[in-house]
Amino acid sequence: MPELPEVETTVAGLRAVLQGSVLTRVEPRRADLRFPIPVDLRQRLTGATVTGLSRRAKYGLIETDRGDMMIFHLGMSGRWRIDPAEIGAHDHLLIETGGGRLLSLNDPRRFGSLDLVRSDAWPGYAPFTRMGPEPLEPDFTVDALAAALHGKATSIKAALLDQRIVAGLGNIYVCEALNMAGIAPTRAAGKISRARLGLLVEAIRSVLSAAIVAGGSTLRDYARPDGELGYFSKQWRVYGREGEACGCGGVVRRRVDGGRSTFFCPKCQK
Repeated sequence: MPELPEVETTVAGLRAVLQGSVLTRVEPRRADLRFPIPVDLRQRLTGATVTGLSRRAKYGLIETDRGDMMIFHLGMSGRWRIDPAEIGAHDHLLIETGGGRLLSLNDPRRFGSLDLVRSDAWPGYAPFTRMGPEPLEPDFTVDALAAALHGKATSIKAALLDQRIVAGLGNIYVCEALNMAGIAPTRAAGKISRARLGLLVEAIRSVLSAAIVAGGSTLRDYARPDGELGYFSKQWRVYGREGEACGCGGVVRRRVDGGRSTFFCPKCQK
């Protein structure tokens, strides 16, 4: 599943093409993805000018001069394609601009979503009201994380995947950040010292920032809008490296928690 760095990279790629552009064609090619596509999407966006693109957690936000905002989620396998050579069965939304550019939202598994809200109301969009702070924003602090984890007996890995604790983190980058901070993924979230939480906050910021610079990780169908593959996977410390050497000299192990693989080093993560 594309995580925060992949969505940030996607938004940056879309911004280069869409910012300031008039949407001359907006064509949903099916009625739904994971959820129904708004029936008035075409009507409300065709002819509008894109005034801004941003991200909230794993969602992309495209704002227009008509006061409408399209919110997209890439699900498990979704990605935007810019000027595709041909349109396939999995291209579920087509957008053309006044500058002659064509974009398609491609989602083979259809776990993604498209929605439309008023621009001044997007903070009240249902999924956003239950989210914690953005991990790269100033309000994600040691104090905020400590307060969110207070009294929690669940594992620190499960807690970090809870979007109510911190928004946008996914399996890959939680594994990477915990290794960088030297914290075992199974440690009880509410029993981690403030000093170690400080290391964790810095590790989360560092891992996400490096992944964004690298264009995200390449997993199955994910690619940047320009078709290039992210290369952060070449920098993975533990993820996908079961049986390989950790930087500390230990050996990376894998365990399965809740159907998800957890990669960690038992030597340096305590």
